[in-house]
Amino acid sequence: MGTGLLGASAGLALRARGVDVALDDPSPTARALARDVGAGRPAGPAEDPSVVLVAAPPDVTAEVVAASLRAHPRAVVTDVASVKGAVLDGVAAALARDGADPSAVRRYVGGHPMAGRERSGATSARADLFTGRPWVLVPPDGAPEGAPDSARGGASAAPPGGVAGDPGGAAAGALERVLDVVADCRGVPVVMGAAEHDEAVALVSHVPQVAASLVAARLLEAPSGAVALAGQGLRDVTRIAASDPGLWVQILGANAAPVARALHALRSDLDAVLGALDALAADGAALGARARVARAIDEGGAGVARVPGKHGADPVPVEVVAVLVPDEPGSLARLFADVADLGVSVEDVKLEHAPGRLLGLAELSVLPAGRPRLEAELPPRGWRVAG
Repeated sequence: MGTGLLGASAGLALRARGVDVALDDPSPTARALARDVGAGRPAGPAEDPSVVLVAAPPDVTAEVVAASLRAHPRAVVTDVASVKGAVLDGVAAALARDGADPSAVRRYVGGHPMAGRERSGATSARADLFTGRPWVLVPPDGAPEGAPDSARGGASAAPPGGVAGDPGGAAAGALERVLDVVADCRGVPVVMGAAEHDEAVALVSHVPQVAASLVAARLLEAPSGAVALAGQGLRDVTRIAASDPGLWVQILGANAAPVARALHALRSDLDAVLGALDALAADGAALGARARVARAIDEGGAGVARVPGKHGADPVPVEVVAVLVPDEPGSLARLFADVADLGVSVEDVKLEHAPGRLLGLAELSVLPAGRPRLEAELPPRGWRVAG
């Protein structure tokens, strides 16, 4: 249900695993486009799905989930909305409003794949969008929580639909089915409660969006000469600022309390830095002011060190080798080929263009052992290493 970026990407991933995918969307054009990119076939009038994946806009997700639970009494329903508490409450309220069996909510497993792109729609869909990415699952009450292996090991087999017999077994059976979908999409399941999820994404996803948007908005009043000085640092901070305002109003509104708490904490930190800077502006020798600024920067560095590395693993120390790259077709490909030929793996890369010159600076993050080799071996191959 829903054939935008996430829905179509899930369809592509499931089709690659041999799963029959039926597509539905209120927009016939969006549905046809998802079909054309290979995400599945148009849903017929008498579908009897095992799992319904709702990939609708956040402000209608609860209604679509509730409608799917009513329309498909044998199916487990999950979603991809980035807020879970509000959706869960909305599903229960919709079922009660329509006089539906309240136990139907036990066939709903909240989901949130931590994946996406700056572009939307089926034309941007990718079968590998979820590969290696965390996929949060919020099980019905009664399903075992914790690590996915625990959920699998403790689940009782449930009949089709997961609604007969022991309620706890039904909830666990629902979780089992959605775990299978996540596995087919190559995601990494993370099982947690709705409130825990909403607090977590407020910090690691929603507040960064607000911060990036606010920083980028300051550029509207900046002189053109100042903006022309922008480098990679500004691009890094503002990369996600060019997001869909309508979508983010829905997300932030649905998760308002956790986001507000995180922003209040951020404002407290900002006020401390502002106080120190105001003190230095008034008296360059203000006691303790520089220490407060240094502490804020140092704590930021310590926080960055906690961000997971490749494939969700613990971050590893890297060193940067900066290489000047001609701004012409094939230059980066030649550089990466030479680096690979030297047996060095690139952990990350950043590219910055030199103002007014047909040159770029490729910053290659490599393991510490690889840096001396690149610095010694790339120049003989025609590359200029900045040092």
